[in-house]
Amino acid sequence: MPASMMQDEVFRAFSTYALIVILKMMMMSFVTAYYRITRGAFANEEDVGRRSAEEKKKKMLRTDPEVERVRRCHLNDLENVVPFVLVGFFYALSGPELSSALLHFRVFAGARIFHTVSYLGHLPQPCRALSFFLGLLVTLSMAYNVLSNVFAI
Repeated sequence: MPASMMQDEVFRAFSTYALIVILKMMMMSFVTAYYRITRGAFANEEDVGRRSAEEKKKKMLRTDPEVERVRRCHLNDLENVVPFVLVGFFYALSGPELSSALLHFRVFAGARIFHTVSYLGHLPQPCRALSFFLGLLVTLSMAYNVLSNVFAI
């Protein structure tokens, strides 16, 4: 990456917030592993271990509602963070005002963090739905801005 790109304040801001949401998304793997281990709910026989008795293995090869909740939260991150990073990259390169870019990046990161808190904390709807749609709207807004610059809409 050229040094001039990293000196651009918008691109630095994008890099920072993209990294925050990517790391948050990656942490969900550890949260899933934690829930699997503490709940004794594994998806694959080899995950249970060789020393476990056959009866114990069968009991541990199961789904658990909390493990599935964490997995759905992680999947939702994958469905939203990846498009944000791709669209945000083009948005950062399109030359937006720093204040507008920071608003987009901060709102998305905050929405994704709150989405995870509301999902894992069992907060009542519409908490999770609002945070999901807020993040989606940010990504769509950035996409619109990029396309309007390209096609002079």
